[in-house]
Amino acid sequence: MARTTGSNGARTHAAIRAAATGLIYRQGFAAMNLRDLAAEVGIQPGSLYNHIDSKQALLFDLMQDHMAALLAGTDAALDAAGPALMDRLRAFLDHHVLYHMERREEIAIANSELRALEPENRARIVALRSAYEARLTALLREGVAAGLLSVPDVAVTAYAMLAMLTGICSWYRPDGRLGKEELVALHTALALNGILRRQHQA
Repeated sequence: MARTTGSNGARTHAAIRAAATGLIYRQGFAAMNLRDLAAEVGIQPGSLYNHIDSKQALLFDLMQDHMAALLAGTDAALDAAGPALMDRLRAFLDHHVLYHMERREEIAIANSELRALEPENRARIVALRSAYEARLTALLREGVAAGLLSVPDVAVTAYAMLAMLTGICSWYRPDGRLGKEELVALHTALALNGILRRQHQA
């Protein structure tokens, strides 16, 4: 990568984060060293500390920002969907699939490097993940109460749905046979058909 000499702090900071994301995705957090990160960005290793506190802090910031983006995008999708339960549930599922198609590296890091976080940092990320899962479980409980959904165990169903939909990030390719909209619609339909009461299925 070209040297960032002369660039402003925000630009260098963004370059560090982008380079770190790529290196952690390809090598794993444990194998990534700050000397390689500095070389990737085009700065001296010591200059990294003008932008990060530590390697651990960098990983935490990347994972926290990923969760913040996921939560903010989900809340925006839910707000835009309006008050109808099934519209909001579809909006949640649609956004989950689309986000996981477009953020492959961030998702891989979030799922594989949670163990690399120090206990306090891990607890904070786990809390954000729980907050995200809670949005889905709340929708499922609302659907059960309204008689629209058949969900014997809300928590297990939510985990199963998220695991199925998240899997798209491991095989999706932009040049694949189906486009994003088709894949989102297909995955959302698969998820919903497993929980809709029979009389509500298409």
